[in-house]
Amino acid sequence: MKTIEDLGDLRGKRVLVRSDFNVPLDGTTITDDGRVRAALPTLQALLSAGARVVVTAHLGRPKGAPEDKYSLKPVADRLAELLGQPVALATDVVGDSAKATVAGLGDGEIALLENIRFDARETSKVDAERAELAGELAELADVFVSDGFGVVHRKQASVYDVAQVLPHAVGTLVLKEVASLRKATDDPARPYVVVLGGSKVSDKLGVIANLLTKADRLLIGGGMLFTFLAAKGYPVGKSLLEEDQIETVKGYLAQAEEAGVEIVLPTDIVVADEFKADSPAQVVAADAIPDGKIGLDIGPDSSALFASKIVDAKTVVWNGPAGVFEFEAFSGGTRAVAQALVDAGANGGFTIVGGGDSAAAVRTLGFDEAGFGHISTGGGASLEFLEGKTLPGIAVLED
Repeated sequence: MKTIEDLGDLRGKRVLVRSDFNVPLDGTTITDDGRVRAALPTLQALLSAGARVVVTAHLGRPKGAPEDKYSLKPVADRLAELLGQPVALATDVVGDSAKATVAGLGDGEIALLENIRFDARETSKVDAERAELAGELAELADVFVSDGFGVVHRKQASVYDVAQVLPHAVGTLVLKEVASLRKATDDPARPYVVVLGGSKVSDKLGVIANLLTKADRLLIGGGMLFTFLAAKGYPVGKSLLEEDQIETVKGYLAQAEEAGVEIVLPTDIVVADEFKADSPAQVVAADAIPDGKIGLDIGPDSSALFASKIVDAKTVVWNGPAGVFEFEAFSGGTRAVAQALVDAGANGGFTIVGGGDSAAAVRTLGFDEAGFGHISTGGGASLEFLEGKTLPGIAVLED
């Protein structure tokens, strides 16, 4: 893949950058600006080179038409603060405002186009429709830089098709993401430990199947753990359960035993009567969850067990919280996993926080991001990378 340096002298050139600014909002307030900050190195490098930077990105899931709640204005405001210079915001995607905004840029100046998903062609399954939008984006730029790792697993106009039209390069964020994840897939230092959480087993089927051929230990937390407990014949009360995946999970447990891969399940669970922050918490054995109770976190013994299985690892990948970390009473497991990754890193291990809710948990729980080897900006993209899939937004950059 070509890098920004391979593009030559960029002074005065219009550089279209695909960033990932899909940040969480409370009204118009960004509650976690991690993805905006992650985009800064590429944008600053381009601005310093005298480029006229045109950024395209999405926010939320609009239905292919403008919606005020998904406007990128909060992102433009925060980006301006972080860059220390104005960020012009076009009021449309590729229309008159976008054209005028880009035409008004001087060397070393930056503009943000409005939410790319306000145009239905961005996510169209019809190649010709995506290509049409890509062509209109290309008219606004001279070169393209792909720097939105959170979307490189999508075959979308601003990710895939535009790279087929313009001279292109990979941004520093995507380059770092790929290099970090390859450390966990190509020839990982061992012990190689993977911690999986999140709500559903079905979301992680492919990655579990692939990791059973690569990892030394697989630690299971989050809502998905209850399907594993059910597969072992344990009662799970009202906990999240995918009954249609129980037989699949039984197969994974048998495959892991045959391959010598250690699957570590919680020994105790923090349960409550309801999915509420103030629902009284109770710790029970993992094989004895009472009827009417819902599991919301791994218990203290499990937290200690998980930490002991992580701390000596030389490669750790964590994707998915251990529990409902947003509720203080049910955040202990996720906090313990995060701290164990920090400790493993201090012992010389390379640690990857696999984006999405795991990355949000690190920041919400107050951990110093410097304590982790790499915090991914793309949960879905990092999962598909670990699954061994070809990511369209990466493949298209490989000349």
